[in-house]
Amino acid sequence: MLRHDPVYDCYCEILKSELQMATGCTEPIALAYCAARARAELRDMPERVLVRVSGNIIKNVKSVTVPNTGGLKGIKAAVAAGIVAGNENGALQVLACVNEAQYAEIKQFLMNTPIRVESMDEGDLLDMEVTVYAGSHHAAVHICKSHTHIQEILFDGSTRFCDNMTISPQETQTDYSLLDIRRICEFADCLEIEDLDGVISRQIQCNTAIANEGLRAGWGADIGGALLQAYGHDVRIRARALAAAGSDARMSGCEMPVVINSGSGNQGLTVSLPVIEYAREYGKSDEALQRALAVANLCAIHEKAAIGKLSAFCGAVTAGSAAGAGIAYLLTQDCTVVEHTIVNALAIVSGMICDGAKPSCAAKIASAVDAAILGLEMYRRGHEFYGGDGILSKGIENTISNVGKLGREGMRETDKKILEIMTSDE
Repeated sequence: MLRHDPVYDCYCEILKSELQMATGCTEPIALAYCAARARAELRDMPERVLVRVSGNIIKNVKSVTVPNTGGLKGIKAAVAAGIVAGNENGALQVLACVNEAQYAEIKQFLMNTPIRVESMDEGDLLDMEVTVYAGSHHAAVHICKSHTHIQEILFDGSTRFCDNMTISPQETQTDYSLLDIRRICEFADCLEIEDLDGVISRQIQCNTAIANEGLRAGWGADIGGALLQAYGHDVRIRARALAAAGSDARMSGCEMPVVINSGSGNQGLTVSLPVIEYAREYGKSDEALQRALAVANLCAIHEKAAIGKLSAFCGAVTAGSAAGAGIAYLLTQDCTVVEHTIVNALAIVSGMICDGAKPSCAAKIASAVDAAILGLEMYRRGHEFYGGDGILSKGIENTISNVGKLGREGMRETDKKILEIMTSDE
């Protein structure tokens, strides 16, 4: 691959598009953004609010703490925070600048303003609409397909903005079908780091910072601390512990930003922190680390694109296997090792379900990273899983396609049953 040929430029654009900063879990933050935009269209504080969301939004908002709210959880909290204190132009940083004095205002709004939540029976898996009412006027904002893609804005029933795209906004700008593992490795081989405008260096800085905070303060279930205390400080343990600690912090409301991958902060942490820790252990240069992170991020995006943004298939699985790919590239620069690491990891943990954003995500991340490291160590010792073993097919792209079908199509009923279980006590 040559620098600035169409595939090279496409891969750079995918990384710039996907590796965005977000403060807080992306589903509640997207809801806060949607609500902030609706309030801005209304130009008044709402007297009542209607929130319509897909099942996957309910699943991923129900149990997670919304940052900069004083510890509030859930859909209504996210919407209230966006309305009262959100920056309507902030996208996934919509709540980044909320101050402590506004916590009481958010709680007061929750107590005094009716907020009705309804489930969308039809529509995209990632789908939300917030309608705000004041006096005789109302405004509605509809976000779907990706966390910041505004599909429609209405004021008093009249359309102010409409985007009728049937595919995600990222796909209109870049061709994700050009992604494959071998070309991803070729891209990393010839990558000029400056072509990414600091995207990966920002990922290193932000994600390392929140992981260190997670370990320092023991956020959430403190999975990272438990791993280090129980199993020691070997690099294989540290790689798992840091990824888990970053997740524990953000699931519990830590206000520090992360750089996401495939629309998910947890996946951004999972795909990057193990590679960063291995680079530190082996004394790799910053350039070598950034090339390895380009591999890890693009592999995760490639795998997740086959599944979709939201699914009953746990995103830690694809992100974890991609972290293994990044470590494999960092240590060997051999695409064959990268491919077999991914396949081995997917063979081990592809049965893991997503039952929403919550503290146990950190433990699932630790398990997925463990599988990836095991997959790498297996292949380096001459062992591998083969096509025909379960859902594996001959050729990595065929296996990725199989996992995509499993997550996108095969687990739809599982997704419904998970949501039914999660909401049965409400």
